[in-house]
Amino acid sequence: MKVVGLTGGIGSGKTTISRILRDLGAYIIDEDVVSRILMQKGQKVYDDIVGYFGDGILKENGEIDRKKLGSIVFADKEKLQVLNEITHPAMVEYTKREIERIISQKKHKLIVIDAAILVEMGLDKLVDEIWVVYVDRSTQIKRVMARDGLSYSEALNRISAQMPAEERLKFGDEIIDNTRPLDEVRAQVEMLFYKAIE
Repeated sequence: MKVVGLTGGIGSGKTTISRILRDLGAYIIDEDVVSRILMQKGQKVYDDIVGYFGDGILKENGEIDRKKLGSIVFADKEKLQVLNEITHPAMVEYTKREIERIISQKKHKLIVIDAAILVEMGLDKLVDEIWVVYVDRSTQIKRVMARDGLSYSEALNRISAQMPAEERLKFGDEIIDNTRPLDEVRAQVEMLFYKAIE
């Protein structure tokens, strides 16, 4: 069973591509979901984050306020680095176990790891090929502002914290241009899916 890494900057529309792939029968490992699981109370990652950032990042119920944490780390590269050092190794380990579990079940045709920072995290070492979802910068900024209710400068901070789109494209075995109409994008994704499971 092939493992594909699906990557693209924040606001590139990876979620849409993931949804199409899931409908086709792929098993999606969404790294945003993985990080949420690992940031829950009782997890080592939770303890390490609270230990470093303090109780100020917690909601009243004791859960980590991801929005608050995000606004801290995306405004401070050093703090982002610390957060990544806490979360990334745990996420890679979790993903490895998840891949093994899915392969052993033999239910799915394809495993897709959906991660904005696939290469930076080292998840690229777990995949057979990388598909990069691409949109131009102005589309990306508009989408992030609309989706997350951020100001222009906040959206720009988050985009700038990631690998530049041009750099990410170099890692792509396949490029999905998500600025095109949805039916064209869907047709390309279907073609890539069937090619991957041949």
